[in-house]
Amino acid sequence: MDRWATFDCYGTLIDWNGGIRAELVRLFPEDEADELLDRYHALEPELERDGSRSYRAVMTEAMRRLGAPAGEESGLAEALPGWEPFPEVPAALAELVERGWKLAILSNTDRDYIEASKAKLGVAFDDTIVAGEIGSYKPNLLHWQEFQGRHLVPRTRHVHVAASLFHDIAPAHRLRLPNVWINRLDEPAGPSPTRELPDLTDLPDTLDELIPA
Repeated sequence: MDRWATFDCYGTLIDWNGGIRAELVRLFPEDEADELLDRYHALEPELERDGSRSYRAVMTEAMRRLGAPAGEESGLAEALPGWEPFPEVPAALAELVERGWKLAILSNTDRDYIEASKAKLGVAFDDTIVAGEIGSYKPNLLHWQEFQGRHLVPRTRHVHVAASLFHDIAPAHRLRLPNVWINRLDEPAGPSPTRELPDLTDLPDTLDELIPA
């Protein structure tokens, strides 16, 4: 039976904080960027709560509430397709494909954004589920329910990989789904992940340990 690894994208595979911060520095004094980034992270879940906004609209409204100059509110949304992967990510994903893993992305974004980002990752994903098409944002469970409805994968053959405790690890824990927390920011643990790694370098070996071929 196939082994599946599902991934969050932004913050896990693509440098989300780096992309947002670069836009904040473009529009605001640099010494305000870290505080504004924290405020952005607080605003985004609020704007996503009912699932009615596209991710483009979420980013644009968040920047408006942060006080972006008139006419610049959409700059963050326009910048996203240029955000780059973390350095180790393409090689780790390629190794997973080589080892026979099936890969999917479960993302709080829109289809055009995720396709631009996937083009930078260097591998073909077997499925992609985005908030803009299911009308729901993580940490709601619909991404996982949609994935399960499509593929009928038992928990013993499925691992979820993500950097966000709030959006991904907590719901995976609720679903009793094996998970790997990519703790790039050296944060204190919240909901207990199955495994914790600082980046994706050792992910292929870790996934093989969790679900042997």
